[in-house]
Amino acid sequence: MNKTLNLKHKIGQGISPHTFMESMEVRTMELSGIPNTKEKMIANYEHFSWASAEEKAFFGSIPEHEDLHCLILCTDWCPDVIWNVPVLFRVMEQARMTTEVLIMEDHLETMDQFLTDGGRAQPIAVFLKRSGEVLGRWGARPAYIQAVMDHFKATHPDKQDPKYQESLNQTYREIGKLYRDGNEYQRVMLQELRELILGWGLH
Repeated sequence: MNKTLNLKHKIGQGISPHTFMESMEVRTMELSGIPNTKEKMIANYEHFSWASAEEKAFFGSIPEHEDLHCLILCTDWCPDVIWNVPVLFRVMEQARMTTEVLIMEDHLETMDQFLTDGGRAQPIAVFLKRSGEVLGRWGARPAYIQAVMDHFKATHPDKQDPKYQESLNQTYREIGKLYRDGNEYQRVMLQELRELILGWGLH
């Protein structure tokens, strides 16, 4: 990531978390095991719970005077968004951090500053100071889930291979299963976000 990146001009350009969830289209994502994306996203948001009081307290202890912002680059048609963004919303609420959603297609020039393995993987959460200075990013998936996709890309370099799509679909099924397998992914997400925030030296 470019250390001198400043996104102050993007603050105020997004929509609220509530507006994003309310305006979602209803989709079925069979490979990911999501029969109704809007319903699942709202359920993930409403049923989120903290693993411990200590963890909740950590995210609530970020000094308010820091006036931090979170910009989440995403769309409503990506399964990783359905699982991960509700957790990001809840963490940012607890941290009292102003949060906006930037719809990826409308902000491609920003998205392209935060590529994953050269691609536009989403969601990407970008954390800024009020001055616009970028402190860090999280996304698009918890590391152990991203590793499944990384392995696929490393072992399937040829998109023209007749078995490429079949193997990709199987990878999406594996990733979907990891998300649906309890709340392990949320625990890892929260740990990754915690480590990221600790790296800013605010506490």
